[in-house]
Amino acid sequence: MRAYISRVIMEEAGAIKNIPVTGDYEKSVELIYERVHVRKGKVVASGMGKAGQIALNIATTLSSTGTPSVFLHPSDSQHGDLGVIQENDLLLLVSNSGKTREILELVELAGRLHPGLPLIVITGNRESQLAAMADAILYTGAPAEVCPLGLTPSTSTTTMTVIGDILMVLMMKKIGFTSEEYAKRHHGGYLGDKSRAQAGGVRRD
Repeated sequence: MRAYISRVIMEEAGAIKNIPVTGDYEKSVELIYERVHVRKGKVVASGMGKAGQIALNIATTLSSTGTPSVFLHPSDSQHGDLGVIQENDLLLLVSNSGKTREILELVELAGRLHPGLPLIVITGNRESQLAAMADAILYTGAPAEVCPLGLTPSTSTTTMTVIGDILMVLMMKKIGFTSEEYAKRHHGGYLGDKSRAQAGGVRRD
């Protein structure tokens, strides 16, 4: 059992190491900076199923580190929630297959509402319909899932999460995000105390 656990860990770690590092990361950072920090729009992240959970995590992490972002469920977008999208926003879509019907429909609907919205795609399929529409493709490397059946999103979602973390770190560096700014967004808990201490503030009792 322990040997099997070690093998799973090694396979996941190997998939992370094999994430391709391309110029689309720089392109993504510039797109996000232009739309959010210059034009005062926001990142609208979306995905279906497990990929949607990753998109939600990316949106909340970006928001907490100075880049306003929201999560839009692709199904809810067809029932009025599409209205959250504004003309200066950017779409960040997560789909391992690049063929997710609800995501492709979201792109079409968002394009009708605000033509020309930039599109960043995190995917394991660079040849997909979704990738063909993207301004920037952040490719996972299409790792095999560690699931014994080869079906359950596992290794793919690990790489998607890491790509989201990369975007977060790059954006923090791009905007010069400080502990003081972090503290303004984290009033409570351990992180609030730690960020205020790093910023030279007073601990909250």
